[in-house]
Amino acid sequence: MKTSPLEIQQKQFSVRFRGFDIHEVDSFLEEMADLFAVMKQKNERLKEEICRLCHEIEGYKGRENAFKRAMLNSQKVLDHMKENARKSADLIIADAEVRAEKMLNKAHNRLAQLHDDISELKRQRLQIEVQIRSVLDAHSKLLELSKEGSEAMDLEDEKVKLLRKSK
Repeated sequence: MKTSPLEIQQKQFSVRFRGFDIHEVDSFLEEMADLFAVMKQKNERLKEEICRLCHEIEGYKGRENAFKRAMLNSQKVLDHMKENARKSADLIIADAEVRAEKMLNKAHNRLAQLHDDISELKRQRLQIEVQIRSVLDAHSKLLELSKEGSEAMDLEDEKVKLLRKSK
């Protein structure tokens, strides 16, 4: 039942014998109508405020949902970036391990080559030493032969000298 302030003001009561004082009732009704009008205006303002606040709450809820979606998307992107970084790090580590293995194999091959080269050089040194000894021995023998030949020639020269002197 909706009652307006105007209806309160226009409300008429039937008068009976020994009834109410009409002026007092009218005055009270007018006062009540004014109070009712103020309350109704206040009620309307409060309804408008409630409506405005409801719209504002809906806006906040919409922003909250947008923030939640943005945070979820950010978390997904962050997780994706972490996963990509982990995969990239794994690839870098694997590549480094492969290169280290290649370097190690290369170093081992170079070491083996150096050992082979050292062994070859030792063999060549021994061969040269043998050749030099052989040459030295041959020269020593030649010198001895030459010395013996020289001594023999000296003896013959002395014999020839002696023979010449004896003549």
